[in-house]
Amino acid sequence: MRSADLLSFNLRLLTRQWFRTLMILLATAVGVAAVLLLTGLGEGARRFVLEEFSLLGQDTLIMLPGRKETTGGLPPLTGEGSRDITLADVAALERLSSISLVAPLIAGNAQVVYAGRNREVMTLGTSARFFEIRKLTLKQGRSLPLIPLERAEAVCLIGPKAKTDLFGSAQALGQWLRIGERRFRVIGIIEDRGQSLGMDVSDQLIIPVASAQQIFNVQGMFRVFLKVRPGSSMQQARSEILDLMQKRHGGERDVTLITQDALLGAFDDILKLLTLSVGAIAAISLVVAGILIMNITLISVSQRTAEIGLLKALGASRGDIRLLFLSEAMLLALLGALIGIGSGYALLWLGHSLWPQFPVSVPLWALLGALSIALGVAALFAWLPASRAARLPPVEALHGEIGHA
Repeated sequence: MRSADLLSFNLRLLTRQWFRTLMILLATAVGVAAVLLLTGLGEGARRFVLEEFSLLGQDTLIMLPGRKETTGGLPPLTGEGSRDITLADVAALERLSSISLVAPLIAGNAQVVYAGRNREVMTLGTSARFFEIRKLTLKQGRSLPLIPLERAEAVCLIGPKAKTDLFGSAQALGQWLRIGERRFRVIGIIEDRGQSLGMDVSDQLIIPVASAQQIFNVQGMFRVFLKVRPGSSMQQARSEILDLMQKRHGGERDVTLITQDALLGAFDDILKLLTLSVGAIAAISLVVAGILIMNITLISVSQRTAEIGLLKALGASRGDIRLLFLSEAMLLALLGALIGIGSGYALLWLGHSLWPQFPVSVPLWALLGALSIALGVAALFAWLPASRAARLPPVEALHGEIGHA
C-alpha cells in the first residue's frame, strides 16, 4: 500500500468514526498541553529568579551577620551568630582597596501615616550608594543625600504603590509623613521595577540608615552590599573582607559572604529540577491517552475483522495489516499532539499577556519530549491490537470472527 493511499484511508476512517477520534485527540492534546504549560511555567520561574539575582552584577557581594557554612546547596538567607555588623564596620569596609562601593541595609515593617491614612510599609535604611549597587532609578525627585552614615536625616523616598496608597493622586514630593514616631519629608519617588530579591520595590520606603536605626531601635545591619573595584578579583575582595571583619570582631570569622554566582548556581539547579519534575508528572497523562488508544484500537480490530480478511485475501501481508492500525494510532497521536502544542502555547501567551513581568518559555527538550512521548506511547499501546489484527486468519476474518493464530 502506498503512503498516500494509507494516509487517505486513515483520514476517511477517522472522519467516519468522529466521536472516537475526538476522544483520542482530546486525551492526547490535554497531555501534551499539560507538559508544555507546566514546563513553560517552571522555565519562566527559573528565568525570572535568575534575572532578579543577575541584577546584582557579577562584581557584587552580599554580607550578612553570622557564620554559615555552605556545601554546594542553597546559600544561606540568614547567618548564625550574635555579633552585629555595625556602621563602624561598614566605614572600615569602604576603605578596602578592592572595594569601590559599600551600602548598608536595615529592613523592617513600619507604620506610616499621612493625612489620616495609615498603613504598614516595608522600610529600608541605607545610603545613596545602594541605588548604584542595586541599579535603582528615580521616577521623580532626588536620591538620598551623600551624608555620613551615622547622621540621621528626616528625608525619605517612596515607591509608586506606597505613594498611591498614602497620597492617592495628590503630589507627594515635598510632603511630610510619619514613619513610626518620626516625621520625614518625601524627596523622591522610586521607579517601579516590580519584585527584586524577594521585595516589592514599588511598595517600599527608603530612608538614611541612621534614621532606620532610630526607628527600629537596632544597631546591627541586616545586610551589607559591596561592589568590587574594577581590576580587583572577587577572590581577593573576599579575602580582604573576611580578614578585616575577623580582625575587627576579636579574631572570630563571624560573617557570611554570598556571591551572585553562588545564588544563581543554586537557584538554577533547584528550578531546573523542579521544571523537569512537573514535566514528568504531566507526561503521565500521555500514558492515560495511550491506554485509551489501545482500548479503542482493540475495539476497532473487533469491528473490522471482515475488512481485515478482505485485505488479506487481496494479498495484504501481516506487516501491511499491522502498519494500517499503527499508522492510524500514530496519525491520531500526531494530530492530538499538534493541537496540544497549539493550546499549550496559547495558554502561555495568555498568561504572559496578563502578567507581562513573568517570562514564559517552553524548553526545547520539553517540546520535543512531549511530541516524542505522545508518538511513542501511541505506537507502544497500539502494537498489541495491531499485531492481533495481523494474526487473524483470512477465512475466519472474512466471516467476522476473531481468532488467534
